[in-house]
Amino acid sequence: MASAQLTASSISARNLPSFEGLRPSAAKFASAGQVKLAGINHRSFRGLVVKAATVVAPKYTNIKPLGDRVLLKIKTAEEKTEGGILLPTTAQTKPQGGEVVAVGEGRTVGKSKVDVSVKAGAQVVYSKYAGTELEFNGSKHLILKDDDIVGILETDDVKDLKPLNDRVLIKVAEAEEKTAGGLLLTEANKEKPSVGTVIAVGPGPLDEVGNRKPLSVNPGNTVLYSKYAGNDFKGKDGDYIALRASDVIAVLS
Repeated sequence: MASAQLTASSISARNLPSFEGLRPSAAKFASAGQVKLAGINHRSFRGLVVKAATVVAPKYTNIKPLGDRVLLKIKTAEEKTEGGILLPTTAQTKPQGGEVVAVGEGRTVGKSKVDVSVKAGAQVVYSKYAGTELEFNGSKHLILKDDDIVGILETDDVKDLKPLNDRVLIKVAEAEEKTAGGLLLTEANKEKPSVGTVIAVGPGPLDEVGNRKPLSVNPGNTVLYSKYAGNDFKGKDGDYIALRASDVIAVLS
């Protein structure tokens, strides 16, 4: 089997983005030791990009989002379980909530001016992997589009979430305990259900002239939705999911 050697001399910082105060020549690697990767050519590492939060220098004391963008201060990750057990970094849940710090001036749709749907001080939940992370004033922040905010959550219970835009909050139905033949299912064999009850809906998406279009589902509807869509949440009384109305496939009755 062919093998390739990856040595310190074969690693270059030329392809990494430069930051203020850090030039490519400042990045050094220890020359001791070699790593052998069987069957992998070192050229495949040339496109490797390391994503990190952008650090805003202390001389900048204010950030003003533009357009329909929003600046959030991210909530810190839970470091302990409810029972008080310390969690390792790998087991800490990445937070999906934060406090609105500043908002942009909004955007124009057709001939209408549409304001951002949240205001400074609001506690919100946002989509996974949305926006650009920043280190600002010693805290983690996020700049993202208004449409990437799932809803407003002013309490610690997800059932109180107020969806925004075209989002829908659904309480997930409990998984089946038995097969059609009556066999009991273990937790590992229970299939994640894609059925639930609509708890709350957003005001709807904007049309081409800036008016809200009402959604086709209402609170109380039992619906079937796409698997792997939306954001999952653990509520005090069960599982919830917030997703776009377009991910709802059908209303069941």
